[in-house]
Amino acid sequence: MTEGDGQLEARLAEQEVFEPSESFVEQANVSDPEIYEEFEENWPECWETAADLLEWETDYDRVLDDDDPPFYEWFTGGELNASANCLDRHLEDRGDEVAIEWVGEPVDEDDRSYTYEELHREVNEFAAALREQGVEEDDVVTMYMPMIPELPIAMLACARIGAPHSVVFAGFSADALATRMNAAESEYLVTCDGYYRRGDPLDHLDKANEGLAGVDHDTTTVVVDRLGPNGDDFGHDLGGDQLDYGDLVAAHEGAEVEPVTRDAEDMLFLMYTSGTTGKPKGVKHTTGGYLSWVSWTSQSVLDIKPDDTYFCSADIGWITGHSYIVYGPLSLGTTTMMYEGTPDHPEQDRLWEIVEEYEATQLYTAPTAIRAFMKWGAEYPDRHDLSSLRLLGTVGEPINPRAWKWYYQHIGDEECPIVDTWWQTETGGMMVTTLPGVKDMKPGAAGPPLPGLDVQILDTLGEAVEPGKAGYLTVQKPWPGMLRTLYNNDERYIEEYWAEYSDTDSDDPDDWVYFPEDGAKIDEDGYITVLGRVDDVLNVSGHRLGTMEIESAIVGVEGVAEAAVVGGNHDIKGEAVYAYVTTEDGYEGDDELRDAIVAGVEDAIGPIARPEQVVFTPDLPKTRSGKIMRRLLENIADGKELGNTSTLRNPEIVEEIQQKADAE
Repeated sequence: MTEGDGQLEARLAEQEVFEPSESFVEQANVSDPEIYEEFEENWPECWETAADLLEWETDYDRVLDDDDPPFYEWFTGGELNASANCLDRHLEDRGDEVAIEWVGEPVDEDDRSYTYEELHREVNEFAAALREQGVEEDDVVTMYMPMIPELPIAMLACARIGAPHSVVFAGFSADALATRMNAAESEYLVTCDGYYRRGDPLDHLDKANEGLAGVDHDTTTVVVDRLGPNGDDFGHDLGGDQLDYGDLVAAHEGAEVEPVTRDAEDMLFLMYTSGTTGKPKGVKHTTGGYLSWVSWTSQSVLDIKPDDTYFCSADIGWITGHSYIVYGPLSLGTTTMMYEGTPDHPEQDRLWEIVEEYEATQLYTAPTAIRAFMKWGAEYPDRHDLSSLRLLGTVGEPINPRAWKWYYQHIGDEECPIVDTWWQTETGGMMVTTLPGVKDMKPGAAGPPLPGLDVQILDTLGEAVEPGKAGYLTVQKPWPGMLRTLYNNDERYIEEYWAEYSDTDSDDPDDWVYFPEDGAKIDEDGYITVLGRVDDVLNVSGHRLGTMEIESAIVGVEGVAEAAVVGGNHDIKGEAVYAYVTTEDGYEGDDELRDAIVAGVEDAIGPIARPEQVVFTPDLPKTRSGKIMRRLLENIADGKELGNTSTLRNPEIVEEIQQKADAE
């Protein structure tokens, strides 16, 4: 690459539309533009295309049962097993091919490759061990693990025996683990002793044990020894109800477990996600619809082929890792990569080193990472041969045009199409993005809805907005990958996702509209630009965090009287946490209290929720009815003009808060 950033800016700044190359289109899994019209005319039977990517033990008799909206059922009557679809059916033709390529953080440590045969063997052995420990069909097994191979192994073992899994992000706190295990009534936990971060071994088991102390029922725990002798300093001794993963697998060496036949609508997994009430929501995904959706989108959007080496830099503790590290890629029989560490350790070219060494064909990462890469400079990717890459993707939040163009130029060498994907935990997989072999790309716009999806941008009255005007993203028809409900809470499911634009008394599916609470706008070509969350959930580095949950953690700190948390723009994270705090009488808003607040948030939720700024104030801006005016605090966090303060009972406080924030 010979162009500098200045020339890039000059040449690409005004370019608004980018075409995929002819060579990419010629080899793409999907390249026929008629697919959009065909899916629209043949809906919902069009989704047989997704179901046909799977192996069914019993054929389904109906594509969609929409008799009881919004409790839709897909591929009814069909039976299958997710583990068999990700492993067994590939053994004959691809048994010796690599299924998972795992890269540990320590550069002097051997990486681990699992062929499909080897992965199948260990999944069977651990499935047999789980059964021996009493895990039965439909028991929820919780996993609290970092990016180590035993995590997808445990997920697939659970799927094999029909036990739904609930993965808790390893960066979450002990309290978060306990809350999720109690909510899921989960009696089984798979965790590990620790992991590596920036070259140092970190203790994880103590945090898991602390969480288990808050679980209100008996549990059995399986512990993976990740650190070996490097974990000896932590002094771990397994308790009576804790078992060593390696011992269990060894005790069941060579075991073969017949995959349990699961109905298409049987639960595959739970995933807890932040909610506006502060109580996490247990999103329920089922076997047939979810697996078909992630398989089809992996093939159509990510252009995954069996001979690829596909690299998604997400964490399996989030939905992106479930869908596009584990289930989607493995269902297609490809090689999927896992990386334990951070992209800047030991050097800021670590990710590019991995891409070059393993000749990755796709890279699916977050805009927050791309912004960091930009900040570090093009010199780091320029050190490496990235020519193996065929496609780039972004996920987790909208990407701005400048970052998009940098990614396109410096990582894709202007040859790789970029799929900017909008979706969420609840949708199961991608919803709005370009089909890379069909559609042009517009930096900053995710793209049109995928074929077969009816996505509309509405105003508050439910009317379609004009092109270019901001509104609210809605989905007018169901889709196979959608959540089925919130675990043990059908009422909240309707309230959270359907009530805004639906006639909730109607039995007509046409009267039900899914509302993901994202703002968006649409252009004349039908390309959608997602504007971000409209609820009280923050998007920090692609991770959704509830403001109420953070505020509760802050108020729990001794000396804090009241707290308001808002999101503010951040160059790297996209959105960061800003906290405005009042103190109790007798307490000073000093560095000691500020440190206690930061520690309290990290303990309650995790480092991802760490406030970027804590501003102490004698009062918070409130309306006469006592409602905190968070809009004003958001303006302060973003350095914007304050706007109208006439409705406040204490308008003088706003300027004082602004001065304090500016002085920080």
